[in-house]
Amino acid sequence: MKKTWKKIAALTLMTAMAVSVAGCNGSGSNKTEPGNTQASGEDGAGGTASGEYKDTLTWAQGADITSLDPHQGKETTAVQVTKHIFDTLTVVNPKTGELEPSLAESWEQTSDTSYVFKLREDVKFHDGSQMTAEDVKFSLERAINSAAVSYIVDFIDSVNAVDAYTVEITLDAPYAPALRNLSVPFAAIVPKKAVEQDEEGFKLHPIGSGPYKFAEWKQGDSARLEAFDQYWGAPAATKNLVMRVIPEAAQRTIALETGEIDLAYDILPNDMTKIEDNPKLALFEAPSLSCYYISMNMNKAPFDNEKVREAINYAIDRQTLIDTIACGAGEPADAIIAPLVFGYYSPGAYEYNPEKSKELLAEAGYPDGFTTSIWVNDNQARVEICQAVQAMFQEVGITCNVEVMEFGSFISRTSAGEHDMGYFGWVTSTTDADYTYYSLEHSSQQGAAGNRSFINDPEVDKLIETGRSSADEKVRLKAYEDLAVRLKEIGNNAPIYYSSITAGASAKIENFVMDPIGYHKLDQVKVAK
Repeated sequence: MKKTWKKIAALTLMTAMAVSVAGCNGSGSNKTEPGNTQASGEDGAGGTASGEYKDTLTWAQGADITSLDPHQGKETTAVQVTKHIFDTLTVVNPKTGELEPSLAESWEQTSDTSYVFKLREDVKFHDGSQMTAEDVKFSLERAINSAAVSYIVDFIDSVNAVDAYTVEITLDAPYAPALRNLSVPFAAIVPKKAVEQDEEGFKLHPIGSGPYKFAEWKQGDSARLEAFDQYWGAPAATKNLVMRVIPEAAQRTIALETGEIDLAYDILPNDMTKIEDNPKLALFEAPSLSCYYISMNMNKAPFDNEKVREAINYAIDRQTLIDTIACGAGEPADAIIAPLVFGYYSPGAYEYNPEKSKELLAEAGYPDGFTTSIWVNDNQARVEICQAVQAMFQEVGITCNVEVMEFGSFISRTSAGEHDMGYFGWVTSTTDADYTYYSLEHSSQQGAAGNRSFINDPEVDKLIETGRSSADEKVRLKAYEDLAVRLKEIGNNAPIYYSSITAGASAKIENFVMDPIGYHKLDQVKVAK
């Protein structure tokens, strides 16, 4: 009976991976390098001899906007739209990774806990009003008070409008990543008067200072943006941007092939060679700052048991998931932050050891396993990972149901702690460990802010606080080293793999730059007719 059960589990695993494996072989010749900003096409130049360009660029992504309010919609699928509507004080150049001025044309650090920003004086919001220091003060205080995004700005003690175009930000303690945190889209600057007059209206018809103004949102279907003629920076290269929601990655590729869209995000691994081999298309790929992981709800049995969580980690064959479903596009994760992030430390990777997993389950009081579930949003690649993990769990006696749900529902319900386990992707948007560790692991950030394992460990909290408050780089690195080791002992999250970031495009697209964070900016992108 036992041997038969193992055969069934193995067959289930093979079936879950079969479709992905089919497209993992082969190599194309139309892939762009990470630093390349122009796709090569049939004419070898990504354009046409006439020099004529489309007035609308259409891209597709796997899920809808979660909120148009930048202080609520922090998910990548929201930011990919709202980043064009709003600006921040600082910005990170996606090519160089360097911090650059944006709404703040300059700044000075006057003490360990104080920054003075000189604002641009030529910035207008989409309603025609002028941006001033009062808008900056209002926006940052609003973000601090948002349960969804406060973690990105709650190092701020106070914001003072010194004069119309000067802002002083005082920190509650020295905080090394302060300027990078202010570049994250959740720290966007909004018009105080418009929000105060009609906050609910603002959430549906956002007003920012970015290169595009909001035009329309058909929930579950699409969003449309129009170029803002009075933008303070370089004029938008294309008049209209249209975002389309296409949940199935394979359908995004088909829409790209037929010319229905110009750009598609998050290409399935088994569609990558299809795009590479098509002379009318181009594939963009680069290392990302993302980690995919399984979060176990420590408020629910049996995940309140440390041995069970350890057993879960030993039950997962990470390399097989990467080799098959991800077609080799990634590497096994041993921590919740990627190796390119400041503060990364390897506590040692979990080996795949189903026998060890069974031993731990028996020691925890579950010799025959248990029944549970893993929740995942309706992204095809993520669902396939969970189906394969489901079969791996069956090998050690755990019956796990995979529950697929729409992205917004997935986020809200896991924030409320309704899940047993959830499969998540997280990008360290600031390239600094604090961004991830504070949000996903600090006890004050349980729920919507990111801590969906509901971990509450005083030692973890202390190490996170040391890492974020010290101005000494060596102290910070030591805190993150100790933190990585402690988190492996607790095992609240099971890191799965570090991914590559991908996009497919028409070969006629020009000036597209891959953002390793995933917040691709399209204001200077154009598409030849």
